Amino acid sequence: MSTTTKHRAVFSTVVAAALTVAGIALVPAANAATTAYPKGPAPTSSSIEASTGPFATAQTSVSRLAASGFGGGDIYYPTSTANGTFGAVVIAPGFTAYKSSMAWLAPRIASQGFVVFNIDTNTTSDQPASRGRQLLAAADYLTGSSSVRTRIDPTRVAVVGHSMGGGGTLEAARSRPSLQAAIPLTPWNTTKSWSGNTVPTLVIGADGDTVAPVATHALPFYNSLPNSPGKAYLELNNATHFAPNSSNTTIAKYSIAWLKLFVDNDTRYQQFVCPGPGASLTVDQYRSSCANFTI
Repeated sequence: MSTTTKHRAVFSTVVAAALTVAGIALVPAANAATTAYPKGPAPTSSSIEASTGPFATAQTSVSRLAASGFGGGDIYYPTSTANGTFGAVVIAPGFTAYKSSMAWLAPRIASQGFVVFNIDTNTTSDQPASRGRQLLAAADYLTGSSSVRTRIDPTRVAVVGHSMGGGGTLEAARSRPSLQAAIPLTPWNTTKSWSGNTVPTLVIGADGDTVAPVATHALPFYNSLPNSPGKAYLELNNATHFAPNSSNTTIAKYSIAWLKLFVDNDTRYQQFVCPGPGASLTVDQYRSSCANFTI
């Protein structure tokens, strides 16, 4: 057995033992990845709540004219290549919005060890199905043609979106089950059932959302998703539909934990989403299929 294999085995054993003591059992998926991709130091609440993570990042832009199937965007990526390749995350804005509405979140996620593509859509009025296709087109460009493609593991891609972009993440996950994670933020979609989606999905809603009320959008979306390989629902307290459009530590913290767990298979982050947060000044409620998480 190689030194690397031994280290992975020891790491897996220690993590499994710690989770067992905590009363949490990880259920191995039938097609579970055999390799974890931990990036950075062991996480703490403070480290994933920080506005900047452990990785220095740089930015490059993709012109709308150079894009095909989406409206261009900005790529944020870790500058160091010492940790090997990174998982990729594509972010889409909502109805009438531009990439600037999500520009706070993209570099924040990148600094935790991801290559993040914050995109514009073809038009600001594109509906969720179109935004879903554009998320996938941007993912293909990012992993196959972009100037940072060699920094990316193309098998580990996630999608994030706000409002109709959030509805688009559900569309993208339905179309491409090989995605590793999806995070709809105060999502809007006329389709309410996503029972066929098999991508681990964190739905984030807001208790004061009057544009996409949780009772008719975020909650039905969450309830319709299958328990395995994993789903969670976080409802922001005293927040509106537009909470994802400005710096929000709660959104960032749990999005980062979800991406680390399901894109990087890094079980060190399980502690933040399973069993997850209780009610607080920023969290109204949290639900999950924790017992059915498959990593």
